[in-house]
Amino acid sequence: MTITIKKWVYLFTLSIIWGSSYILIKKGLVGLTPLQLGSTRIVMTNVILMIFGRKQLRKIPKEAWKWIILTGFFGTFFPSYLFAFAETVIDSSVAAVLNGMTPLFTLILGLLFFNSNFKWMKIVGVLVGFGGTLILVSNEFTMRSGLSSWYAFLVMAATLCYSINVNLIKHKLQGVPALAIALGNFIAIVIPAFGVLLFTDFPWTKITSSPEVSSSIGYILILSLFGTALAKVMFNELVSISTAVFSISITYLLPIVAIAWGILDGEKFTLIQWLGCALILLGVYVITDKKRPKDQAS
Repeated sequence: MTITIKKWVYLFTLSIIWGSSYILIKKGLVGLTPLQLGSTRIVMTNVILMIFGRKQLRKIPKEAWKWIILTGFFGTFFPSYLFAFAETVIDSSVAAVLNGMTPLFTLILGLLFFNSNFKWMKIVGVLVGFGGTLILVSNEFTMRSGLSSWYAFLVMAATLCYSINVNLIKHKLQGVPALAIALGNFIAIVIPAFGVLLFTDFPWTKITSSPEVSSSIGYILILSLFGTALAKVMFNELVSISTAVFSISITYLLPIVAIAWGILDGEKFTLIQWLGCALILLGVYVITDKKRPKDQAS
């Protein structure tokens, strides 16, 4: 397989894997509570990464561990629970589109706290993306009433966590292998996650006797194996054989996959939601650097 074909295969495969994560969370919530789902996902992924990547731990410098711990909580721990709670109310397709705010929040935090380069077009992109988000969030308030209308903000909180995570990795963990960071992250958060699991009245006795519980655990196992462990390895390989711009193209394909799964599962995606989705993707496109790096392959 040539590098050109390989990178396109990786791009579409990753888009399908990550775009399917939201429907897997939705299915996992049938037999598990949000706290149980988030904790199970973290524990399972930790086991998988320990099996395949434990030798990577020696590549983490001692002084980097404080940042590894922070990125573990912001990049995985908090978002795992926030998305699970959010999808108890909002559709998986809406959650996927709102997740597109991550690059926009990353830019804002980079400008405010990490001295990233200031470009007016990127500010325009942020404003356009926020416009799309406001449309989606206002639509949730129109469709729902009371406390349930605020659940879209849980997804936005998760994307803010992802943004903090990205900036910390970029500015504080340069030179540390991605697989080592991932494994270090899960080692840092697996004990708190297991502690949460112990206090959730997990249905241990129903794992084999209850079809809802067993199928939910199956969905989370698939999510942990493919959506986290395997996907991270593939994405690292994609970055190494292509440009950063090509790799970030997943941002545009992922919501399409998630929306397709949502529609197949009976979710309705209205015209106003399509407009919000289009604005978010347009905003992400505007803020993405499109200048081809001279030292990277196309």
